[in-house]
Amino acid sequence: MPQDPYTDRVLANRYHLVELAGKGAMGRVYRAEDTLLGGVTVAVKFLAQTLLNKRMRDRFEREATICALLAEKTIHIVRVRDYGVDTQEVPYYVMEFLEGESLSDLIRQRALPLSRFLKVIRQTCLGLQCAHEGIIFKGEKNKIIHRDIKPSNILLVEDSTLGELVKILDFGIAKLIEENREQTHSFMGTLAYCSPEQMEGKELDNRSDIYSLGVMMYEMLANEMPLLPENNSFGGWYKAHHDYKPLPLKSELNIPPELENLLDRCLAKKPDDRPKDMGEILKVIEPLAERYNRDRDPVRIDKETQADRPSPKTESTLEDLCLKMTWPKKMPRQKIVFPRLLRTPKGAISTLWIAIEQQDIFNRRLSTRYNQFLFSTLPHPMLLWITVLYNPQHGPRWLPCYLDLKTPMGQNTTRLLGQSGSYRMLFFALENFSKCQHVMHSTIDPEQCKRLLNWADTSKGLRDAGQASMSKNLLRQEFEKLKPKILMKLEAVQTQYPASDA
Repeated sequence: MPQDPYTDRVLANRYHLVELAGKGAMGRVYRAEDTLLGGVTVAVKFLAQTLLNKRMRDRFEREATICALLAEKTIHIVRVRDYGVDTQEVPYYVMEFLEGESLSDLIRQRALPLSRFLKVIRQTCLGLQCAHEGIIFKGEKNKIIHRDIKPSNILLVEDSTLGELVKILDFGIAKLIEENREQTHSFMGTLAYCSPEQMEGKELDNRSDIYSLGVMMYEMLANEMPLLPENNSFGGWYKAHHDYKPLPLKSELNIPPELENLLDRCLAKKPDDRPKDMGEILKVIEPLAERYNRDRDPVRIDKETQADRPSPKTESTLEDLCLKMTWPKKMPRQKIVFPRLLRTPKGAISTLWIAIEQQDIFNRRLSTRYNQFLFSTLPHPMLLWITVLYNPQHGPRWLPCYLDLKTPMGQNTTRLLGQSGSYRMLFFALENFSKCQHVMHSTIDPEQCKRLLNWADTSKGLRDAGQASMSKNLLRQEFEKLKPKILMKLEAVQTQYPASDA
């Protein structure tokens, strides 16, 4: 079997294409490694060779730009990170690589419990709401209709902040509904989930996505389709979507009346009889989610599970030890963040020492904790350790620090972070450096732990190019790009789980 011509290529001296991950009408998607960020996995999508003309290149570039702007507004749509043209003039864009479980695979096995259904649908609606509301692109308001909402385009991803995060895929075939511009009348979508007007090739608005969402919601709850055509042809589905009433939900499913009524409205044949927008759907879903999700699994936001949590005696001893620490004589008495390995009777622990105002320490005691690590191999192996404390009233407190992975301190700290999966933050007041004022504990996502250990091993074999400051600058630039995305995620957590991290 001939090797794929794109595999093992490097794009823009940065993206190493590892393997073909999927293909469709618009092009091919490859799993790749971002060498600038230490081999972080990304997805690279190329425009299909058969579509290489100026009009389609322009559309592809527009698609990449629109998706990137849209993902800045919501965490529930796959993120586009970069765009370019390769040496053969083939356009591509770079997306986050998502590993998770497709909703279609999940409901193929069984119907979803009501509490999980509500959680998944709520996040899906939030993502679609952002798309339907639109974005400003080149001075014009663009509303985005997905046109292919179905379970295989909904991915459930494990997330260290939200627990289970919903990502809507394949906005690549979305049509941009532009003001004062006629839409191309063509059929796109999946027959079983198409609205009646979509099958007619009519101009679509957000209510077409609402119909598709209604089909998907019914399937999630009942583990079967609401409409059964005479055959699987276009004509069979056309008749089903236009003439057949949805099958009644089985009484043993115990679906709340308000949810059953919502499904009936979403599946209405006429767009005017459906909910007018996602906000109207969320008014029904959100109160139900609050009522039925009280027994949900606790969200893991930098919290240990009970099995991982140290015994009360050990925890108390470590905290007492941290509170006895005094400010190092060699460190300046100013606002600063730096790492330090702390020796304890149980062995070394990773700590982050932070000097901020006394009032800010008090303000941050009840904060959502978030961390992320970025690694640059070139020109010098350098790690950026990002910690954020977020409080809705006081906003974010960014606590970045750098670890030089060609030094014993950087190597040991990185390895210990990966092995332990946690660290302590020691807070000192600028007004009084005599002793530690407060201690916080933060855990690290298991996937990040694996990366930390891998980066520690990788850096051993890299030469010291003497250009540490250049790597710091590169990482600093990536950090500035990440800030709004991290903040959006933290704001979403506070909205969805107000008391999630105390």
